Amino acid sequence: MKIGFLINPIAGMGGSVGLKGTDNLVEKAIELGAKPVARERALIAMKKLKNSETEFITCSGEMGEYLLKEIGLHYRVVYNTGEKTTSEDTKNACRKFLKNKVELILFCGGDGTSRDIFSIIDKKIPILGIPAGVKMHSAVFAINPRSAGEVVREFLTKRTKIKEAEIMDIDEEKFRENILDVKLFGYALIPYKPTLVQGRKFIFYEESDERNKENIARFCVEFMRDGSLYILGAGTTVKKIPDLLGIEKTLLGVDIVKNGKLIAKDVNENQILDILKRDKNAHIIVSPIGAQGFIFGRGNQQISSRVIRRVGVENIIIIATNEKLSQLPYLLVDTGDEDLDKELCGYKQIVCDYHLAQRKRVCCM
Repeated sequence: MKIGFLINPIAGMGGSVGLKGTDNLVEKAIELGAKPVARERALIAMKKLKNSETEFITCSGEMGEYLLKEIGLHYRVVYNTGEKTTSEDTKNACRKFLKNKVELILFCGGDGTSRDIFSIIDKKIPILGIPAGVKMHSAVFAINPRSAGEVVREFLTKRTKIKEAEIMDIDEEKFRENILDVKLFGYALIPYKPTLVQGRKFIFYEESDERNKENIARFCVEFMRDGSLYILGAGTTVKKIPDLLGIEKTLLGVDIVKNGKLIAKDVNENQILDILKRDKNAHIIVSPIGAQGFIFGRGNQQISSRVIRRVGVENIIIIATNEKLSQLPYLLVDTGDEDLDKELCGYKQIVCDYHLAQRKRVCCM
């Protein structure tokens, strides 16, 4: 069996520095101190395939060749890239993959990468994403890099179903203005294993859900009077808290509040860490965004593993409406730090209404 393999080297670089994506902003991300993350995440997945006899059809350099050579996998380069790669390189590589009759395309990137691949592949062959982007609204991604490797191993032994999955992407310019404009681009084929592949994101709009959010926020406002820093994640549920406080919060960014006042708005990882040096008594409030169930690792990479370790796992507060929790069998984490992910796993109390909580399992698969 032949598998097409490619890495988008710049995927996810905008996450920790708060850019909410890297479309047209790679240089700015680098200026802010962003480091490449895609290669390390691809490495985790591909190590699961180390003993595979599969031939990987790939691109030169950082788009695939270097990683496959390091691991010792059997590969063949069919597309040569320049020093800086673009979306056209992804598309051209996919054309080469089709000519070489690959049976699956395994890629490492985000929603933009999946859309580029889909524009060439359509439903000709299955694709599977190793998650490395900032947003990842599409349903073609594995839960985490380890899961991606597991799904491919199952695919190689013909133990996966093939199903349709949504290719989604958002307008990043609007996203940076706190406007969530998500579009469906089509349906790709993926190798599917339950619990190992994520679903698409969607947002709840029911009126009862809005009242539930306000009740959660009222409770949070009460305990947030203790003088601690509160690092507030993204999403409409968390945003209800500063709304009640009369604070203008970024809907899709991370903000910091203390004693009912906004300390810092739309912060990145380094800014959070700098503030924590001066004020160590802090909590993190997050909510699973949409129906994928992720509380860390999708859309809030500013709250990185370094931030979480500095604050302490015991100081994380998870909030979610009853309606959302009823749709989620469990919650997920994918911080990029496997040891931390394991610490975050287990049954947790989720604030789901005014002075009410329910237990839900957090998993890292």
